[in-house]
Amino acid sequence: MNALRATSMETVSPYQRLVITLVVMVCTIMQLLDTTIVNVALPQMKGQLGASPEQISWVLTSYVVAASIFMPLTGFFSDRIGIRNYLLLSIGGFTLTSMLCGLSTTLNQIVLFRILQGVFGAALVPLSQMVLIQLYPIEERARAMSIWGVGIMAGPILGPSLGGWLTENWSWHWTFFINIPVGILLLIMAWITMPSGSTRARRMDWSGFALMAIAVGSLQLILDLGEHRDWFDSSLIRSFVVIGLVGLGGFIWHGLQRSEDPLFDLGIFRDRNFIAAVLMITTMSLGFYGATLLLPLMLVGSLHYSPMITGLLMAPRGVVTIFSTLLAGRLMKFIDDRIVVAIGVVIIAFASIPMTHYNLDTTPFLIMVPGLIQGLGLGFIFVPLSTMAYATLAAHKVPEAAGVFSLIRSMGGSLGIAILAGFTARHAQTAWTQLRAGIQETSPEFQHWQQVTGFDADMAESWKIIAGLLAEQSQMVAYVDAFNLILVVFLLMLPMLLIFRLNKAVVKSADRKIDEPVEAL
Repeated sequence: MNALRATSMETVSPYQRLVITLVVMVCTIMQLLDTTIVNVALPQMKGQLGASPEQISWVLTSYVVAASIFMPLTGFFSDRIGIRNYLLLSIGGFTLTSMLCGLSTTLNQIVLFRILQGVFGAALVPLSQMVLIQLYPIEERARAMSIWGVGIMAGPILGPSLGGWLTENWSWHWTFFINIPVGILLLIMAWITMPSGSTRARRMDWSGFALMAIAVGSLQLILDLGEHRDWFDSSLIRSFVVIGLVGLGGFIWHGLQRSEDPLFDLGIFRDRNFIAAVLMITTMSLGFYGATLLLPLMLVGSLHYSPMITGLLMAPRGVVTIFSTLLAGRLMKFIDDRIVVAIGVVIIAFASIPMTHYNLDTTPFLIMVPGLIQGLGLGFIFVPLSTMAYATLAAHKVPEAAGVFSLIRSMGGSLGIAILAGFTARHAQTAWTQLRAGIQETSPEFQHWQQVTGFDADMAESWKIIAGLLAEQSQMVAYVDAFNLILVVFLLMLPMLLIFRLNKAVVKSADRKIDEPVEAL
């Protein structure tokens, strides 16, 4: 097999390049799928593992926190052991820990193995992006990013669909076991085709890592636990805020003071295009992951669809995203990247308008069509955004930038989920109070309703039924308010496009800088 493997970038054949592209794309899908595939299995896991609702949430939280902490280390380990070896280690570790998660019989076991799964899976997304950036010349990079973007956009959307099917027809264990055959195949293909590559001696910045872990871990815990703990009314959340701010301040100060081998170069944030892409990906993730959270909750909780039907209604969004992601790569050859992003934002805004008019009588057709159109717009946004992020960065900074960019995208998603979950809960309470204030026992409408329903002689039963109806209506009002917020969030991306700097001189300079040291792979 060693004879089949390229020893450097220059010796990679077109066939090997195709295989490597497929490997890193599927790695991306597999890692991101695991952020959402378990969600619909949590009720079954809670019963079988004997956990409370708050305890079972650690199955999600532990994975996300571990992945967030280790994601920025992608650049360090890529230099230290080589991109090929780090990719093989990540795939193998992720596959093994997925099997251990599926075999878990207690809550403590599955939380431990989910932490390890997050550690090994943390680098899969930034490594995949890094490989494609160095594998393809600048003129083909947009097409490569469009292929990679398929995994980024489709994975979180298809996760609930696949998770619902596996849970209903098999068990929650299979939401983890499904990674085993895929991971083994990826490991074999990567072993055969990935170039051997080179390494670079680096010392581990343990102080920087500890400070970053404190900052990232605290922020992630705040976002995941805030809603359950009533946010800043909780002393635990306030403590995490203080700890996180101290860790973040300490990390920035330490990074500015350390001249040799910092955890990652803070200078990447001086690049105008990178910082603009960071702002936009955070905003997009807030809306994208927020909608991915709210739609299943609305379909199952308010419209009373089964998990399977919910998955089927959301799946077309992911399929269209795959198509538009590939189409965006072709459009970028002829149209300014910023225009492609603007087109995507306008498409999503247009598709979001019907969602702001949802009610309890909304049909599956009206759920599916806006999702299809939104899927089209999402592909147009992510691909050029991922390309522009590194357009003016030197090649040796790309590995670290890819890890940081993936971390910020992930944290943006967590922020979006936390904000919209709290927003929806509070708006549901407000709507319930407002609707309840409009009901008077002496009104002709109320008395007529009692007569029609046959509860005119039983006031207690009448109010019991009305309370249930008010809860359903107020929850739907809250979802509609949240969809209005998501619409505004996406529209905020348009003025951010003015920050990017992509004139001909900059692109020409970027061509030289990005294509410098190909031996890094």
